[in-house]
Amino acid sequence: MSQEKLSISTRIPLSSGNSIPQFGFGVWQLGNGEEAKRAILWALEAGYRHFDTAAAYQNEGVVGEAIRESGVPREEIFITTKLANIHQRDGRQRHGFEKSLENLGLDYIDLYIQHWPVPGRYKESWAIMEDYYKQGLAKAIGLSNFRVSHLKDIMADATVMPAVDQIEFNPGMQDYETINFCKEHNIAVEAWSPLGGGMAASDPTIAAIAQKYGKSGPQVVLRWILQKGIIVFPRSSKQERIVQNADVFDFELAAEDCAKIDALNAWKRTGRDPDHPEGFIYRVLD
Repeated sequence: MSQEKLSISTRIPLSSGNSIPQFGFGVWQLGNGEEAKRAILWALEAGYRHFDTAAAYQNEGVVGEAIRESGVPREEIFITTKLANIHQRDGRQRHGFEKSLENLGLDYIDLYIQHWPVPGRYKESWAIMEDYYKQGLAKAIGLSNFRVSHLKDIMADATVMPAVDQIEFNPGMQDYETINFCKEHNIAVEAWSPLGGGMAASDPTIAAIAQKYGKSGPQVVLRWILQKGIIVFPRSSKQERIVQNADVFDFELAAEDCAKIDALNAWKRTGRDPDHPEGFIYRVLD
């Protein structure tokens, strides 16, 4: 797949006017203690500059602490956090945003996202997020787990278009209906669960491709996602794995190998289905 050479500092322009590092670090399930802080510091040391957190992860505070402790200038770092379902459901969206700013210890958030399309609330939440964008407190605003029907609903009344949509994307779950819609409307796509809940390390097709390139299965899958122009943020608490995940910029997958991974799509989610809100989690937060 011929394209400009990718690097850990490659950025994707957003419709909001800023740009986002295509490769980042996720902090879901890392906890909020010293182990999480160490992992974030290791990621910063390895060159990561994009960090994806959420109010529901309950570790925004440790993300902010690690960044301040690292000494890396704020302007070099891109922080994403997300509006929690509970704050949407209970009509406390403004409290949720202000709490995230406080937890992170920041003056602004680079990208603020609705975590899930909470029924009857997500349009109201979007209007509030537009206010924060217009005030400069959120440099970009976006969505997560929004399928085409949800996106169309938001866009029908929006005064600010979504800059991103973060969706589950991995070899076993490839939602091209949503991806193609986003591309048509200048919405950047982000991939959560990029390694498919262990699929990247266990699938024989991926293993054969990995052997060909002298890489691991997860490295091959991360590279496959990057070559699609999708933003990705693997996570790990292990320094060796954090460094290894970022070692995906010295090779390029051939088109036929990308096609083999494309063919693994089974529409098999590792997470919840956005079209079934009865399964959404409303974690109790302040």
